[in-house]
Amino acid sequence: MRNVKLTIQYDGTDYQGWQIQAGGPTIQGEITKIISMLDQRPVTVHGAGRTDSGVHAEGQVANCSLERDFPLTEFRDAINGNLPRDIRVNDAEFVEDRFHARIWAKQKTYRYQIYTGPVVSPFLYRYVHHVRAPLATDEMREAASRLLGCHDFSAFAGGGGDVSNFVRTLNRLDIDVEPDRILITASANGFLRYMVRTIVGTLIDVGRQRRSAESLSEVLDSRDRGQAGLTAPAAGLTLVRVDY
Repeated sequence: MRNVKLTIQYDGTDYQGWQIQAGGPTIQGEITKIISMLDQRPVTVHGAGRTDSGVHAEGQVANCSLERDFPLTEFRDAINGNLPRDIRVNDAEFVEDRFHARIWAKQKTYRYQIYTGPVVSPFLYRYVHHVRAPLATDEMREAASRLLGCHDFSAFAGGGGDVSNFVRTLNRLDIDVEPDRILITASANGFLRYMVRTIVGTLIDVGRQRRSAESLSEVLDSRDRGQAGLTAPAAGLTLVRVDY
């Protein structure tokens, strides 16, 4: 048996997220199906994170154990030759047996794209959240700075799941402005369900001057999901990188 690490990209628009579940196709399900066919046995694929329905990835990481002896380039190409075109394995490498994509992950980085132009291109709409109102980005940056560090992020967590510890360390929350676009980049040792999208939704409220930058400290301390903003749409969110 050889343990293989996979680096994966996907457009999550037409999938029910990463994790295998009933009710529709998933990224994990598609990859598991193909690798099991190639290895001629049931294979378990472990992902670094469970991206939600409609969320994309540029650098998702997964691992699985193989019984057959594949040259890695041929293995990668064989997977891609059978996957839908909106999922691609960019790299495959052998790693030590105890490597686990989720357990070994030290930091994950997500990017959220807000489009601020008047019209969204049909080549872009699947990957951005369109906000037509002008946003006060200086105030958004001030608000973002109040979330950095180690905190209980209960106020920014979605319901469901079996999470009992809501403490995470947010190392980066940058807001960069480009023509017709605002990019929000978040890095942390882990993220709660809907955490990035709820942070973004709350920052948009600040940008629209519906709440003050200072109020983010109060929202954080409240640990009350009802105090934060709406959850921003999934389309704008991409898992950029997983660090080990």
